[in-house]
Amino acid sequence: MTRIIALALFATSPAFAADFSEGSTAKSWNLYAEAPAFFESKVVDITCEVTGDCPDNCGNGDRQLGLLRAADGVLVFPNKNAQSGFQGATVDLLPFCDKQVEVDGLLIEDEDIQGATNIFLVQKIREVGSEDWVKANTWSKAWAAKYPEAKGKGPWFRRDPRVNAHLAETGHFGLGLEKDAELIKELFE
Repeated sequence: MTRIIALALFATSPAFAADFSEGSTAKSWNLYAEAPAFFESKVVDITCEVTGDCPDNCGNGDRQLGLLRAADGVLVFPNKNAQSGFQGATVDLLPFCDKQVEVDGLLIEDEDIQGATNIFLVQKIREVGSEDWVKANTWSKAWAAKYPEAKGKGPWFRRDPRVNAHLAETGHFGLGLEKDAELIKELFE
């Protein structure tokens, strides 16, 4: 009996998880626990999958999207696109809502880090049956189109009206403007 339990645990360990690297052309980011991954999946609204609350068109970009992997039914969290900044993958995945796609990118799996399982950095995507890949790098263009008044130099988040409104209300430390002034004086003067 002990051998059966040990074998069952051994067979389900991450070391025996499916290898999705075959066919992947993903570029490494040199991240800890990254592995190239190419797989077929359905683009889904994660909240819909978990709760049954399912608005049209995967929430029109207001919700986190996921990849329901065809090979094993696992819900994969694509939390990053192919751009180097802090951009998510929702803008890139939304045109594929409820469609079967192939994705190529980096899969993060580490049993020793809580929550680091089935995290995906999507680099390119295409509808199943299509020859044409779409690079997952449209976030910056979509942001610039949404906030044309925020043109300028420097990182987008320094010019983002939402970020600036939040900072104006809470300060840079999130403690209020008065506390910000005290801390800035204490730290930098």
